[in-house]
Amino acid sequence: MEVGAEGFARRLPRLRRRILRATFVALDMEFTGLHSTSLQNNEPSLFDSPAERYVKARQSVQRFTLVQLGLAIFSKENSNKYVVHSYNFFLFPSTLGIRDVEFTLSASSVQFLSHYGLDYNKFLKDGIPYMNEVQEKILRQHLAAGSWKVCSTSNVDRDVLKKAIDEVTSWITAAEEEDTMILQDLNGYHVLEVQLVLRQALENVWTEPLGDKKVMVKKVSPEHRQLLENSSYDHCQKKLILLFARGFTNLFQILVKAKKPLVGHNMLMDLMHLHDKFYRPLPESYEEFKRNIHNLFPVIIDTKTVAKSVQKKCLFPRVSSLLEVYAALCSSNLNPKGPPCPVIALANGCSRYAEKKSPHEAGYDAFLCGSVLLMSAHLLLCKSTDDAVEADPSFLQYLTVLAEHVNKVNFIRGGVSSINFSGEDAPCCHPPALVVQVQGWPGLTERQIYQEFKAHCRFDVRRLSKNQFILLSNKYKQLVLRDYRHHPHLQVSVYRHWRHSPSVNCLLQISGIVALWSLLAFALGGAHSC
Repeated sequence: MEVGAEGFARRLPRLRRRILRATFVALDMEFTGLHSTSLQNNEPSLFDSPAERYVKARQSVQRFTLVQLGLAIFSKENSNKYVVHSYNFFLFPSTLGIRDVEFTLSASSVQFLSHYGLDYNKFLKDGIPYMNEVQEKILRQHLAAGSWKVCSTSNVDRDVLKKAIDEVTSWITAAEEEDTMILQDLNGYHVLEVQLVLRQALENVWTEPLGDKKVMVKKVSPEHRQLLENSSYDHCQKKLILLFARGFTNLFQILVKAKKPLVGHNMLMDLMHLHDKFYRPLPESYEEFKRNIHNLFPVIIDTKTVAKSVQKKCLFPRVSSLLEVYAALCSSNLNPKGPPCPVIALANGCSRYAEKKSPHEAGYDAFLCGSVLLMSAHLLLCKSTDDAVEADPSFLQYLTVLAEHVNKVNFIRGGVSSINFSGEDAPCCHPPALVVQVQGWPGLTERQIYQEFKAHCRFDVRRLSKNQFILLSNKYKQLVLRDYRHHPHLQVSVYRHWRHSPSVNCLLQISGIVALWSLLAFALGGAHSC
């Protein structure tokens, strides 16, 4: 089910009821970009610690925004069956407020999502507004002071507002008090926006929404207008304006209060955007970010870390993408003697996902995440015991067998395998490094070193000293050492900290100088005494 700004408020009560009844919720997001290329050294690297990676990712999250958020609500019924309500929410930053919102588009990301059928018109024209706590506080202050304004930046918005204002100003000059007119063909967002602009521009009009994309405009006296504004029936009360401007943030807060297990796949960037867009701007401190996320969502499960465990413990093919993991779990007979996996049934209105694959559509990927979790947990539960597993395992049993993965979010290409949101991260453990000593090749850069060695293996490169570079890879081929044994300019060896570290070398040099001076002083002192 696709949800935009027009129908969001109407569906919010039902969404709330479904989340409160849910067993768990799966989530996926699509962004306007991933890693900013305009920032130096912003690409993920094997040299990164979790804190260093967070600093890089934080800069990108602050530049890009959400296009689509997918939510799959899994509810357990009796007889080992889970029913899934899956939603695609198109999002767009709130334009109600004193400050406009800026974000960046990555050409490759736009092209990638367009290839998979994402409709950017829905993102731009019918995106659900949202804001974080800081933005909400600013809007509250401006609403209280009466200094707010509508930041309508698109030509479509401006055209709608201009047409409405022209119609009303032409009509009102000849109208009598209590006369009315109807504005038509307004979508959900414009219904509120047009009323706010007209009321702000004209003190002798009153407006009311009529439903069916219509707004009634009435000519009234300023005194009557003041009475109506203080009425409890005013559809443009400040609290309703705030409710509308907060948009999807209302649903985010329902998720936070419900405290249901939150499931995703490679979900670090998802969690960072959740924090930045709906809660608070991302803090500078990595540890503070972890604490905040754990307070918001005490139980997080990343199906990427779960899939790694399944691959180790079961005869499971090595696959990478979420869709490949799902397909492998569906097609393989990894548990022939145990009870069958739970039945996963898409609810009415979501059956399209049962009939057609829709990769990189947020609602579909959220559905895959939850399905992979259930199938993986069931498989691990059956493998964890020699005793017969009951035919209808509870979700609590699944959580128990997944305990080692709870709150462990996959860490892509780094010094640790996962980030621990409920405790300290494991110490960084890099794979064996190679050191390249350069001779007779002045001015060599990290980029040139990367180009030189990329045919052998995917290395990350970092300069160690003027003529030395470190190479890191998840695994390197011994062929590299062999092939460069007699290279005229590049000598490659396994990195040894005591031998290659500049700090150790510096310490050894200083120690040598001190020892030499001590020896010289001793010799001179001995000669003087003679």
